[in-house]
Amino acid sequence: MTTPRPRITGAVRVGAVVGRPIAHSLSPVIHNAWIEALGLDAAYVAFSPPDEASFRELINLGRSGLISGLNVTAPFKELAFSLSDESSDTARLSASANLLVFRDGQVRSDSTDGLGLLRGLSEQAPGLVLKGRPTVLLGAGGAARAAAAALAGAGSEVRIVNRTLERAEALARDVGSGVSVWPNLAEAISGAALVVNALSAPPELDVARLDEGTVVMDMTYKPLITPLLAAARDRGLSVVDGLSMLIGQAGPSFEAIFDIPAPDVDVRPAILGMLGEV
Repeated sequence: MTTPRPRITGAVRVGAVVGRPIAHSLSPVIHNAWIEALGLDAAYVAFSPPDEASFRELINLGRSGLISGLNVTAPFKELAFSLSDESSDTARLSASANLLVFRDGQVRSDSTDGLGLLRGLSEQAPGLVLKGRPTVLLGAGGAARAAAAALAGAGSEVRIVNRTLERAEALARDVGSGVSVWPNLAEAISGAALVVNALSAPPELDVARLDEGTVVMDMTYKPLITPLLAAARDRGLSVVDGLSMLIGQAGPSFEAIFDIPAPDVDVRPAILGMLGEV
C-alpha cells in the first residue's frame, strides 16, 4: 500500500486574506479547494490585524519570506497600496490594492477586483456590450475605484454616483478619461447599459426607472440575491451577483501568490452550500 504524500510539509507556501472583520470571508474556501485539486504543498489562511500597526507587521513578515502573498480587503486596501514597492497600472489607477505578492524582500501590489467584475459580467451577462455605452457605478470606495478603471478600460462611459461628491470627483480625476461624476441618480441611469452597486448598503434605486435590457450587478454576495438584484430580476432584467466577481478575482490572485494557474474546478456549488443558497 502506497503511503499518501503529506500535502503540507516544511516547504509549505502560505497565502492569506487580510481584513477586519474577516471571519465571513469565503476566500480560504476558494483557494484551498484549488490547492487541494492541484495537490500543492500550500495553505491559504485568514488574518485580522486589529490596527494599521499590526497590518504593517504582517507586511514585514511577507518581506522576510514567511508569506507568499496576501489578498487584502477592507479596511486595509489603501494602506496595502501605500506600502508596496511596485504597483500594477490598475492598482495605481485605483490607489488601492487587494493583492500583495512578496518576492525577494519586495512587495508588489495589484488590484484584481476590476478583472473579477469583468469576468463576472462575462459569465452571467454574456450579451452585455460595454464599449461606447454608459455604466452607472454606485459608490466611490476601493472596490468602486477598481471597477471604474476596469469598466473605463473596456470602453464604457462610467458615471459615478456617490453621496460624497468630493470622493467621487477624486476617483474620476484619478482614473481619468471615460469617468465622470453625476450628482443626480435619476439622470445618471438614463440609457445605462449596466448599473453596478459598490455600496455596502442597498442603494436607493427604483429599478422601474431603468431601461429594458439594463444589466444590474451587486458586488455584495451575502445574501447572494440582494434586494436590489431581486427587484431587478422581478422587473425582468438580467442580474449579476457578487459571488461571480469574488471567484473571478480569486483566479489571478491564486496564480500570483502560488505561481501556478488556478485549476478548472468549479467552487461555486460548495460556496452556495455554505451560504445556504442551495
